[in-house]
Amino acid sequence: MSSPDSAGEADVLLSVEGLTKHFAGVTALSDVSLDVRRGEVLGLLGENGAGKSTLLKILSGVQPPSSGRIVFDGGEFSPSDPNDAKQRGIVTIYQELSLVPTLTVAENIFIGRAPLGPFGLVNWRRMERESRAIIARVGLNIDPKTPVSALSVAEQQLVEIARALSLRSRLIIMDEPTSALTETEVQRLLSIMDRLRQDGVAVMFVTHRLEEASAICDRMTVLRDGRLAGHLTREGRPIGIPSIIERMVGRAASELYSRPSERNNAGDVRLSVRGLRTVRDPEAPHAIVLEGVDLDLRAGEILGIAGLVGSGRTELARAIFGADRIAAGTISLDGVPIVPASPADAIELGIGLVPEDRKQQAIFAALGILNNFSIATLGTYSNGLGFMTERREREALASYKKMLAIRMASPEQAIEGLSGGNQQKVILARWLARDPKVLIVDEPTRGVDVGAKAEVHQILVQLAARGIAIMMISSELPEVLAVSDRIVTMRRGRVTGEMPAIDANEEKLMALMALDRIQAEEA
Repeated sequence: MSSPDSAGEADVLLSVEGLTKHFAGVTALSDVSLDVRRGEVLGLLGENGAGKSTLLKILSGVQPPSSGRIVFDGGEFSPSDPNDAKQRGIVTIYQELSLVPTLTVAENIFIGRAPLGPFGLVNWRRMERESRAIIARVGLNIDPKTPVSALSVAEQQLVEIARALSLRSRLIIMDEPTSALTETEVQRLLSIMDRLRQDGVAVMFVTHRLEEASAICDRMTVLRDGRLAGHLTREGRPIGIPSIIERMVGRAASELYSRPSERNNAGDVRLSVRGLRTVRDPEAPHAIVLEGVDLDLRAGEILGIAGLVGSGRTELARAIFGADRIAAGTISLDGVPIVPASPADAIELGIGLVPEDRKQQAIFAALGILNNFSIATLGTYSNGLGFMTERREREALASYKKMLAIRMASPEQAIEGLSGGNQQKVILARWLARDPKVLIVDEPTRGVDVGAKAEVHQILVQLAARGIAIMMISSELPEVLAVSDRIVTMRRGRVTGEMPAIDANEEKLMALMALDRIQAEEA
């Protein structure tokens, strides 16, 4: 079954019909059909575990389908490997970029297929000339001889797109391309996608960021639990986010950011920060430093920290957790001054941190779920002789699995095999096992599908009800408004405002996030 809105056969570049994929008794894809048209941006959306990654791997030649049919540019398409898919015109740009940092931009673009001159030697002049023309198509104004290691993440993504264009790709699949970009970089990438569309190149855009999908996509295909949940079409205006969410999760969008009716009354001040300043790193002179931050966090409350990129939110979390050096100011826990010189100090004091970069800073990807859960509480599960008591360790994980509704095959399963939402729950369980006084969660639902967001929000509310003081940092204002009891805004390492969440709205928060405190007070 193709998408419901009609399209002439000449417009269809890729047609997927009844695609199914089985893995050891598990059906990852079941009878999925879609099409991609020439010169359009098709959004591929769905929660983690919906089947998006499996579909991408099949289209990219990483693995074959169990059944079904793929037609590309009028011919049967069954690539033997990723190189075969690339040669036939389909290139996939993954979230983890595949560039070689030590090579130049030109060498990365033409890796494995450098133009040769007489005697079989690389024609460097031609390579740089052609590279310059290709990177200009994606709006990148840099020297092709620049090492990739010197580029920002956004620039590296544009090099990946340039490489795809150099292969004369007719379909470029982008897997979460905006996850590590600033808002300005996101807008630049969306403009590049629009330019590709105008040039007749088809783009399949896989993302969790529904606002971006709504802004750029001509059509969307939504998957849910490995099956086709429906197609959506832009009809004169962007596709509405509520309708996207309903297709993705099978329930109304209003349920995802609804504020729980019963909230815990905050207790005494648990954490107090006064005049906090951090040390500027001479090797990163433009990095954000804290400039005299004052705030209080009470037992049993959720304090939302809102701010734009570069506001100092994460730097505040790292300073409290002992990861960054403090230049001046004080931190008090239950009225007692503390000086956490390292994360180990903070942990012993009863402070936990769920960092924003889950893959790089929170999980041990190659280890099992049990090891990832108990890594912060190993002493709890050891006997008097210093040996681990695995039974107690497993019992503890089982109790948190039930409490947090963690979906996993077994404690030995590698944590990288879990969805983003379930990985986040394991990390939360890791800290709950230590019974922290303060829990800092930085971007708690980043990379988490929309259905799991509501589950994580409810967990945070339940933890606050147990008396844990929670500081939640989030770039999503609807999330900050729904989950927080009180909200503090930041800009350039300073606090610019504070208000009860019940009195806040997105307009008020944006005004405080965009102004320095003095400007905000004058406004």
